[in-house]
Amino acid sequence: MGALHEGHLDLIRASKKSTDLTVVSIFVNPIQFNNSEDFEKYPILTDQDLKLLEKENVDFVFLPSAESVYPEKPRLSFNFGELETVLEGAFRPGHFSGVGVIVSKLFNIIRPHQSFFGQKDLQQVAIIKRMVADLSFPVEITVVPTRREGDGLALSSRNMRLSSSEREKALLLFNNLTHAKNELMKGEKWLAVRNQITQVFEAEPLAKLEYFELVDPETFLVYSEFDPTKKSSICVASYIGNIRLIDNLPIIP
Repeated sequence: MGALHEGHLDLIRASKKSTDLTVVSIFVNPIQFNNSEDFEKYPILTDQDLKLLEKENVDFVFLPSAESVYPEKPRLSFNFGELETVLEGAFRPGHFSGVGVIVSKLFNIIRPHQSFFGQKDLQQVAIIKRMVADLSFPVEITVVPTRREGDGLALSSRNMRLSSSEREKALLLFNNLTHAKNELMKGEKWLAVRNQITQVFEAEPLAKLEYFELVDPETFLVYSEFDPTKKSSICVASYIGNIRLIDNLPIIP
């Protein structure tokens, strides 16, 4: 959706390594925002983005208008079942339907053999994989690891809206993900760890925690306890000031 950073460029570099032709779409999709203020304030930096893409030697940029993508209001919607009833789906109703509509449109317009998504939006990745499998899209989904700042903050276009004090407090997400993972690997019980971290967020006036959960990264089944023999991911969403941030950390047996 534009406002490109090194995390987006990692997707492009991964594409260029494994494909003959790389197409980048930039489109701030209005139907995936369930908060109109968030849509209105989303950073639009098209000239800057195009310079970055030229530097990366991208073959094509698809930069459509909202009117060309949605000449009429879409009547179709997606229901991803249990995948969209938890975490992001629970806090952003309708969001994943909007994601499904725009990504299916992009797949049909561009016809890629491979499509690259960032691990930071882990539930979105699970949604897209389910859509591709259920609708038989002839595209391979490749997940690229989250790019972070030196102090661990996950790169996000929304980070540029953080004040200096909010930027400092945004480290609550990564620091507590790391702490939780370390505690689990030492044998601590998940519910005790989650309760401890919830208290840390509650003690910070700038933070408003929405969720801190342990899930199956494919199905997004929420775990009540940690099993070191299974793949899992710790996922977090929190407001820092007025900016909503998400992050996750995988645990691989």
